[in-house]
Amino acid sequence: MSNSIFYVEVLPFLARFAILMGSTILGDFVLHHLNLVWVGRYMGIPGTILIVLSLVYSLRKRKIIQSGKPQILLKIHEFFTWLGALMIFIHSGVHFNAILPWLTTIAMVINVVSGLVGQFLLGRSRRHLASLRKQYQLDGMAKNEVEKELFWDAVTYDLMVKWRTVHFPISYAFAILAVGHIVSIFLFWEWK
Repeated sequence: MSNSIFYVEVLPFLARFAILMGSTILGDFVLHHLNLVWVGRYMGIPGTILIVLSLVYSLRKRKIIQSGKPQILLKIHEFFTWLGALMIFIHSGVHFNAILPWLTTIAMVINVVSGLVGQFLLGRSRRHLASLRKQYQLDGMAKNEVEKELFWDAVTYDLMVKWRTVHFPISYAFAILAVGHIVSIFLFWEWK
C-alpha cells in the first residue's frame, strides 16, 4: 500500500499546493505586519506579467512559435506560473469586496490546482505505475494478478488523465475574469 500512487504522487502534490497556500498566507501576513499592504496591492502586476510570459511554453507546444527548447520552456512555465500565482494570491489577499476579484481568485486557484496535476502527477504517476507493473511481473505474478494489484492505482491514474478537461476551460475562464478585473481597475482607479 505504501507503493500506491496516492502515497507516492498525490500526497507530495498536496504538500506542494499547501506550500503555495502557506507562502501566500505568510507573505500577506508579513506585508501586514510591516505595514506594507500597499506592496501587495501592486503585486498583481508583476504576477500577471509572469503568468503571461509563462504562456511562451504553450505557444511553443502548439507550434505557434518555433524557437526554444520545450523542456526548458516547460520549466520556465512552471516556475513563472508558480511565482506569478503566489504574487497574485498575495495581491488578492482576503480584503477585496467585489465579486469579480473573488471569481478571478477562485478560477485561479482551480487553474493552479489543475496545472499542478499536469505538472507533478501525470508523468510521474505513469512512470510509477509502469514501474510497479514491471516489478510485479519480475516477481513472477500472473498478468491478471498484476492487474488486480494495480486496479486502484490504474483508476486513480485514469481520473488524473482527465485533468485537461478542467485545465483548459478554467484557464480561459481565469483569463477572461482577469482581463475583466484589470479593465475594471482602470475604469474605477482614482487617477489623481
